[in-house]
Amino acid sequence: MLAFNPEALPPLSCYIRTQNEETRVGAAIIAALAVAREVIVIDSGSTDGTVAVAEAAGARVVEQPWLGVGHQKRVGEDACRHDWLLDLDADEIVSGELAQEIQALFAGGAPDADIFQLPLVTVDPSGRIWRRARASHRAKLYDRRKIRMPAHGAWDQFRIPAGLRVRRLNGALLHHAFDDIGHLSRKQTSAMIRRVRYLNDGWRAATVLRVLFGLPVFFLRNYLLRGQWREGRYGFLFALSTAYNHWLRYALLYERQRARDDEDGGC
Repeated sequence: MLAFNPEALPPLSCYIRTQNEETRVGAAIIAALAVAREVIVIDSGSTDGTVAVAEAAGARVVEQPWLGVGHQKRVGEDACRHDWLLDLDADEIVSGELAQEIQALFAGGAPDADIFQLPLVTVDPSGRIWRRARASHRAKLYDRRKIRMPAHGAWDQFRIPAGLRVRRLNGALLHHAFDDIGHLSRKQTSAMIRRVRYLNDGWRAATVLRVLFGLPVFFLRNYLLRGQWREGRYGFLFALSTAYNHWLRYALLYERQRARDDEDGGC
């Protein structure tokens, strides 16, 4: 049985970045409050009811004009009262199993690791939980005294340095990743364009090879190796959309390389 008295919960803060997430954020906050003593929402100028929904669900809202994905998370980290942090997006729901597992970590005092990786399990638009595809594990639960999110405009996941203790949890973090394929494509394209500005040009030949041959490789890696073929038509469409946006990153990088060659008078 989960405890719902905040003082009986682990000394854990959760933060969530938002912008126009009124249809999603309430459920994310309510689920997080089953395991965290507070939820902080960092809102970057929502024009819908996000702020009102978040406050009604029990979150404290911090208004912060958009600084970039990593910088927004830093604002969230600084706003939290506790050193142990849970990093969520507005479309991520802490499952009951995960909440119980996190509570157990703190039952005897401080957890036995510095960072915990959570299995991010997709929930498709039909409401089906992808339990058969391979889940990706994200470093979402961590001690901010040991590591912080990158202060970066396009990157919002930290690299884990040597020497820190890392464990994986089993309970699912349910990711309502997309409303439909159009929504998925827009999300992925927006993130890809944001990140490509920060990519180093790298080795030209590698970029060309990825442009020429990468698309089927990226698709097969998602569809076969990550088991998305087990998740029906949405598994196929998700694998294809993800592969295309990965390929498009290198196409845009190649285009940038050519434009710089033209500026330099090269070929």
